[in-house]
Amino acid sequence: MSNDPSKTLAAVNDMRQDWAVVDPLMGGTRAMRAASTALLPKWPKEEREDYDNRLKQSTLLPAYSETVKNMTGRVFAEPLTLGDDIPEDIKAYAENFDRQNNNLQVWAQTFFSTALAYGLCHVLIDYPKTVDEQGNVIVRTKADEKATNVRPYAILIRPQQVLGWRSTSNNGEHVLTQFRYLELIEEDDGEFGTKFIPQVRVLTPGGWATYREQEKDGLKAWLLHEQGTNSLKVIPLATLYTNRTGYMTAAPPLLELAHLNVKHWQSQSDQDNILHVARVPMLAIVGIDDATWELKVGTASATKLPTGGDMKWVEHTGKAIDAGRTSLQDLEDQMRIAGAKLLQKDKQATKTATQAEEEAAQEMSPLETMAGQLEDAIDQALQFCADYIGQAEGGHIQVNGNFDVDFAPETTLPLLLNMAAQGRLSDQTLFAEYQRRGVVSPDLAWDEEKQKIQDQGPSLGAL
Repeated sequence: MSNDPSKTLAAVNDMRQDWAVVDPLMGGTRAMRAASTALLPKWPKEEREDYDNRLKQSTLLPAYSETVKNMTGRVFAEPLTLGDDIPEDIKAYAENFDRQNNNLQVWAQTFFSTALAYGLCHVLIDYPKTVDEQGNVIVRTKADEKATNVRPYAILIRPQQVLGWRSTSNNGEHVLTQFRYLELIEEDDGEFGTKFIPQVRVLTPGGWATYREQEKDGLKAWLLHEQGTNSLKVIPLATLYTNRTGYMTAAPPLLELAHLNVKHWQSQSDQDNILHVARVPMLAIVGIDDATWELKVGTASATKLPTGGDMKWVEHTGKAIDAGRTSLQDLEDQMRIAGAKLLQKDKQATKTATQAEEEAAQEMSPLETMAGQLEDAIDQALQFCADYIGQAEGGHIQVNGNFDVDFAPETTLPLLLNMAAQGRLSDQTLFAEYQRRGVVSPDLAWDEEKQKIQDQGPSLGAL
């Protein structure tokens, strides 16, 4: 039995093993170097100074973080569409969704990219205190809310912050009864400085509490710092899964790419090291055992060798360098394939109840499925906003991503143009393909554009 609110569940510790690989990859070269021997092993009998020098010279090819960034860009290829069923008050909240001057579009990109990198991400819909330190109610009416700018807002909870949770089953459905996470509170320190204080926040239906580590009987312990209530009967937490493994658990969907990226980091370090060695030829002296013999090397000096002696420069043959370069290229190809798997179409028969009512199962890529899960998570967050302000419906949003495998315009557009020039593709289809890739405005219609082309006459190139 544990009364320590900072204690992590076994399920969290299991997920952290994967995040220990993902975290440095998302942090770039600096974070990879900070991981030291955890991701770049020290060779047997390698001196610590030699290892540190090798580590400082190692650089990361950011395949994992760039894939997360590019896939997120596809999901947000077009702005999110706010449904007509979203109340006007909540639409206004979307302009500053987290009260950190991030609108819903910007905030949702961070929400999704975090979930894509780690497997899941959480959003808590919170509400400012309506009671002051003396216990006086400061917000009673809608006018008070507007005057004090008190309204629901989103708090992004990254998976690394989560410590644990409790749930119960209600007619087969998981109901969250407790959720714990770690946060850092910034406070003033002296006249000019600031400091961050670790704090555990515990959420329960209709209430919350915070704990801070303090001295008690000569020992450090997590003691209650503050507590309060809210007007909801549930914990207003929505979770976005991109690779769910169970209730509140997930695995990074690009984990295999992460392992390949780490392997590339290690192999690149080896390659750089062997290049450093191979670029410096070694002077070999053969057949001389005289300890008093003095060697002089330079452009303005000559070396006299005893009878039978020999001296020559020994250089690396380069075969190992070529093998290392080929291995790195193979790894890069494998990483491209691993990242592109999110765009491969697959039969996705599993849908939410709403989706199942609206449409039959269809071919969808994993990334497209994740975009649908993003819609559901944000819709749930909007509903919590509605619950706080007494609205019956929070409304729905729509994600307008581009999930085509061949979306790269720099490679496909010249090919399409060449096909049209050879008469193997109609002008209308070419127009549609350019429009699909965002080169031509979606507001243009082919029939109208075709008439404009005819009215303007032959182009200068055709004269």
